[in-house]
Amino acid sequence: MCRWAAYLGRAIYLEELVTSPGHSLIHQSREATECKSALNGDGVGLAWYGDRAEPGIYRDVYPAWADPNLASLCRAVKSHAFLAHVRASTGAATSRNNCHPFVHGRWSFMHNGQIGGFDRFRRQADMGVSDALYPYRKGATDSELLLLYALEAGLDADPIGAMVAVHRRLWDMSVTHGTTPHLRSSAAWSDGKRLYALRLSSDHIAPSVYYRWSDTRQGWAVVSEPLEVGQGGWTALPAGHVARFEGAEVEVRAIDAIAPPRTPNRRPSSRSVRDGIHGGEHQIGMQEIGRPGRFQVERARAVLCDGGQDFLLRGQRRLFRRGKAAFAGTAEQP
Repeated sequence: MCRWAAYLGRAIYLEELVTSPGHSLIHQSREATECKSALNGDGVGLAWYGDRAEPGIYRDVYPAWADPNLASLCRAVKSHAFLAHVRASTGAATSRNNCHPFVHGRWSFMHNGQIGGFDRFRRQADMGVSDALYPYRKGATDSELLLLYALEAGLDADPIGAMVAVHRRLWDMSVTHGTTPHLRSSAAWSDGKRLYALRLSSDHIAPSVYYRWSDTRQGWAVVSEPLEVGQGGWTALPAGHVARFEGAEVEVRAIDAIAPPRTPNRRPSSRSVRDGIHGGEHQIGMQEIGRPGRFQVERARAVLCDGGQDFLLRGQRRLFRRGKAAFAGTAEQP
């Protein structure tokens, strides 16, 4: 699991969140307290906004505590909106292209969590990116894919709805092709004017997110872990919620109210093969008929592929036919 920190408000030096506090992001890269791994040393990254609409970006594969360029940048750069991230890989290679934040146009995005079994369906997931955006698929992480999916889902018009929808999309893909836990995510994204954060999980373990308004800075800090031990004023974002920060205001909404969860696609049992194969929006009816000229399926399991257009019968089977067989399989003479 990774750790991250984001800021929106009056311009401050990046070091005020990233390097200076007692439990700064650099400190969390070595001694995180609210994730299963205390070390987050697989890379580091920054995205910050200045006078231009598009953010500047710095990413490298060094551990945050051993990167002298990071400390120098944080001392020198002042920004009204920035994202900072330290990475703990859940499988993808340690490379700059896999380090957060990810940037496209005016948008910056970073993520902590996992999509269960992503390696099993990464090729299929990559194919969901349009030809126009695929050249921006530089790395191999599920996190980068979330941003590209969100851009195509209408991130510019509906930043919250689009991001929630693509989380649901990858969650569904994990249910069909991956493994548990299907989704654990804390994410932050910004266009330089507003800051958004999400906390969502398919089980009871949702990565932590906290936020705090500072009267001194006149800005919001949104983080994986509070920046000072015992510091008051931090509010935990509830699991299953998304927050929008703009000016001195914060709006917190339940994700299910934005996009109710869909019934997960489940691989049907042998009984469901006899009664009808269900999956997505498609249904294929079948009956067991034992006389020659029709087919009988015993202890079979059906798996829908590509939205229900084709199906594969697995298990023991006997196929009786007259003329040419209607289904692929081993034909037996009656």
